[in-house]
Amino acid sequence: MIRGQSRAALAVRRPDGIIVRRSIPLETWANSALRGVPFLRGVLVLLETLLVGMKSLTISANEAAADENPEEDQQISSIAMASLLTVSLVLGIGIFFLIPVLVSRVIENAGANDFTANLVEGGIRLGLFIGYVWIIGKMNDIKRVFGYHGAEHMVVHAHEAGEPLTVESVRRFPPAHPRCGTSFLMTVVIVSIIMFMFFPRDPFWFLVVSRIVLVPVIAGISYEFIRFAGKHQGNIWIRLISSPNILLQDLTTRQPDDGMMEVAITAINYAIAMDDDRAVPSDDKSELSSDPFEPVTAAATVTTAEQDPPATS
Repeated sequence: MIRGQSRAALAVRRPDGIIVRRSIPLETWANSALRGVPFLRGVLVLLETLLVGMKSLTISANEAAADENPEEDQQISSIAMASLLTVSLVLGIGIFFLIPVLVSRVIENAGANDFTANLVEGGIRLGLFIGYVWIIGKMNDIKRVFGYHGAEHMVVHAHEAGEPLTVESVRRFPPAHPRCGTSFLMTVVIVSIIMFMFFPRDPFWFLVVSRIVLVPVIAGISYEFIRFAGKHQGNIWIRLISSPNILLQDLTTRQPDDGMMEVAITAINYAIAMDDDRAVPSDDKSELSSDPFEPVTAAATVTTAEQDPPATS
């Protein structure tokens, strides 16, 4: 999935090997004037990425299943995906924010001061996050997802370098990208460690509530850092500070095969064509990637999911 200026472009390979493309309208509230407000825009991008990601998974699941009644399945899948997203958010907050709080409380009760207990809490949170990514990366299905993830980064690299969007050309680029959504998540964890390190831990209700309520604040700060770092990659200190984000992508990306790169190339070509008004969006029905683009009027410029993080895919 590649994010364009007003729509996301999605490409999916069906079980029969045919690649289809689909457009997903972006949320108007996420692309309003609020998008220019520092820190707030990070929260908007995070919410939009979750929603677009859920829609992408729904469409991909329907295409992979190749059911006879896609409209009915789309509705059922949307409900299922919404439920899955809600459960995932609750579990995410519980595992990555509340469990470290409870474990570090034991350290605190053993005599550690607030600073030490907060540092232990942050270390546990970081360990849980990296461990989770490492474990799911061992699953065969997730390995394929990480392969497509790497392919997406490679086509974005090629596009930004002005290279032809062919498998041979794209193959020369690395599967890691500095504006990856994974970088955003890693930055969120690190920013949370730094921010909470200086917070008081009493009373206990404040300790728990602060970890939940401040998630949007942490997301906003993290987004601004990723945005700044993306514009200053030539600075050695920025590259040094960003190095944990790139290293984490060794876990979240795989070297893609030719078929994966073909799907990623289809998606970015569709995003560029829609933004250049060389393609009519297909919001309601998937179309074959072999079909020629149907031109429309009005001009726009291309952006990608990697240019405006997070999220990725």
